[in-house]
Parts: sequence; structure tokens; C-alpha cells
Amino acid sequence: MAPTLILMRHGKSAYPDDVDDHERPLAPRGEREAALAGDWLRTTQPPIDAVYCSTAQRTRQTLAATGITAPVQYCPEIYGANPHALIELVQLTDDAISTLLVVGHAPGMPWTSWELAANRESDQATELSRKFPTSALAVLEFDRPWAQVEPGVGELTHFHIPR
Repeated sequence: MAPTLILMRHGKSAYPDDVDDHERPLAPRGEREAALAGDWLRTTQPPIDAVYCSTAQRTRQTLAATGITAPVQYCPEIYGANPHALIELVQLTDDAISTLLVVGHAPGMPWTSWELAANRESDQATELSRKFPTSALAVLEFDRPWAQVEPGVGELTHFHIPR
């Protein structure tokens, strides 16, 4: 089975006073949309084998709201990561993992999705390039092992905004 990478931006966050950015929680809308994202993942995608999740409060809460129960590795380097760093993280994935979910932030999730896609002229890529809102999901498939994932080699098969 081809490796499948799912990049998810965290749900809509709240902005409480005197709370550091890293500790901002999800807003009620974020919880609802993250749950919808989880429903979509379960009904349209292969079972998720592993998750890499930012350590930020809103990403942890997003993952919890999806109901995805795959083993999770909390990665502080996802917070604020650029595409190069995120691709390096993906390249370290064990080949026993067929489907990987990464829960992170903008601009890392949209930029990495765009960088990895070979089919940048597709409808999905066009939509992704316009806006990658909170709780959005980009699904990419690869014809090579994780260690060989690099810019421009993935097939962007889905871009989904749960609403």
C-alpha cells in the first residue's frame, strides 16, 4: 500500500486574555469542526496508523476531538515548523506505518502540503492554495517509502474542509 500522509491544521482556537499562544485552547467551533474532520477521516481514508502532533494545547485538543485513536507522538518541533523541517520529520517515519496524520499549524501545514504535491494544477491544489482554514485536511499519497518523500513527489488526492 502506498504511504499516505494527512496534514491537518488545528481547529479554530479561542483567544483568552493572558494565555500564551502555545497554550491557547480550542473554541467551541474548533471542537465541532475537528470532530467532523475525524468523522470524514474514518469514512473516507485508510485507518490511521500513527499521529505526529504539535505540543500546543489547541493541536492536542484538535486530535482528541477527532476521536482518532492511533498511537501519538507529540513533537514540539511541529510548532512553528517550516516545510523543510516537517518533511524531514515525515522522512523519519517507520515504513511499517502506512497512513500518517500530522496535526499542526499554519503556515506549516498548507506550505508543506503545497511543497509535497506534484499535481499543483489539480482542483484540490487550487483550493488548498486559496485558503487552508482551521481543521482543514490535505491527503497526499506517495509511490516511495517515507525516507524518500521530498517536494513535488506526492499526489494530492483530497483537500477537505469540515463544516
